[in-house]
Amino acid sequence: MTSTTAPSAMRQIGMISQFEVTKRFINPGGMIALLAYVLIWALILLYPVQSAADFLVNPMFKEFVVGLYGPGAFDTLFDAPVPEYAVLWCISLYLFPLFSLFICADQFCSDKQRGTFRFLTLRVSRSQLFFGRFIGQMAIQALLICVTLVATLLLVLIRDASLLLPSLSSALIILLNLIVVIMPYVALMAVFSLIAKTARQASIFAIVLWVIASMVISIINMQYPALEFLHWVLPGSQISSMINSLGINALIYAPIPLIQTVCFLLLGHSIMNRSKI
Repeated sequence: MTSTTAPSAMRQIGMISQFEVTKRFINPGGMIALLAYVLIWALILLYPVQSAADFLVNPMFKEFVVGLYGPGAFDTLFDAPVPEYAVLWCISLYLFPLFSLFICADQFCSDKQRGTFRFLTLRVSRSQLFFGRFIGQMAIQALLICVTLVATLLLVLIRDASLLLPSLSSALIILLNLIVVIMPYVALMAVFSLIAKTARQASIFAIVLWVIASMVISIINMQYPALEFLHWVLPGSQISSMINSLGINALIYAPIPLIQTVCFLLLGHSIMNRSKI
């Protein structure tokens, strides 16, 4: 019995995930959001990324920075094989988690508003629906990251076609790191989308809670320095350290977001199964 039901459950989760991705990119609202995303990143790539990369390949600028801040300053950026990806890495670590708070906010809110939640749970289990939606949202995030990385690759090749292989290597490592970084954010939005009435309310809940939790943890750390480890509870607590760990070395921080993701998913799964929505 177990051998026949387990593949069926996984197949259901896969179908839900696939539908999430398809729904995001084929409906008019999703296409408009995708177009807005492309335009925003086009501006980021053409101005901050390209301009900063031009400075990083300039020896005079490096001498100026060393003279101003001393040897070893910003070595992570200057030593990167592809400057464009080094700059993109710094920007993406902060922007992609922020984007996920809004892009992934409507995992269950619309179903509750339209009354389609009960209809869905008659065909799949709540667990399948919950994890299927989460995987689908992660797939959407991965596709958006890939679009950004490919656009950056084109920008690099226009400047220097010989950087193709280093660019592909950098892009793959950045993709892997960013997926791990945003996982707890997507899982957290799954939780808030079960609690909030609308996607906008879910995003507001997430931002307000993050700000309040940051303030409370900072106050606790000031009074009790031994409890400094509490800041690891917050998603993104490792991002400031990851900026200086460009490349495969950044994966040493992967356990932090992975543990956070598991905790949020367990919380969301519990809410999903116990709620009367």
